[in-house]
Amino acid sequence: MNPISLFFLALAMSTDAFAAAIGKGATLHRPRLSEALRTGLIFGVIEGLTPLIGWAIGQAASGYVQAWDHWIAFTLLLLLGLHMIHNGLQADHDEAEKPAQHGFAMLALTAFATSIDALAVGIGLAFIDVNILVAAAAIGCATLVMVTLGVMLGRVLGTLVGKRAEILGGVVLMLIGATILYEHLSAQ
Repeated sequence: MNPISLFFLALAMSTDAFAAAIGKGATLHRPRLSEALRTGLIFGVIEGLTPLIGWAIGQAASGYVQAWDHWIAFTLLLLLGLHMIHNGLQADHDEAEKPAQHGFAMLALTAFATSIDALAVGIGLAFIDVNILVAAAAIGCATLVMVTLGVMLGRVLGTLVGKRAEILGGVVLMLIGATILYEHLSAQ
């Protein structure tokens, strides 16, 4: 795989995480760069590991993973989105009531949900001549940068959107899940 193809692969794998990070940043109380980097690191590590896992699965389970990856991602993102919308509708949140950071488990689950496609890509990479470690590192690094930027962009959007930022973030996650499902079903 040439460097240009690798760059675009890494960029494509990080776009879902970028959109989710905007929603995450919008729901925080003025997230600092350190929180954006923490979120980016969690997403980047998970996004970098999933193609390695997919590559290791390889031919043995490729049909199974490819047959269900879109449904798994859709379901996880739908449930996370509904959870965020539910929280956004519970009560009006003052800026001071917003958390300073998201819990590790919620970030890891969101990162996993947005990286299911990277698992399937890893399976595909097992069948071509590519250095999987370089590809996974590129995907992880691109995701770290994109998510860090997304959280900081979400900070600005959260101020503009105000108390309904969590609802917006939930809708974004659900749209990502629906897009993943639509793209897979329309390709068949």
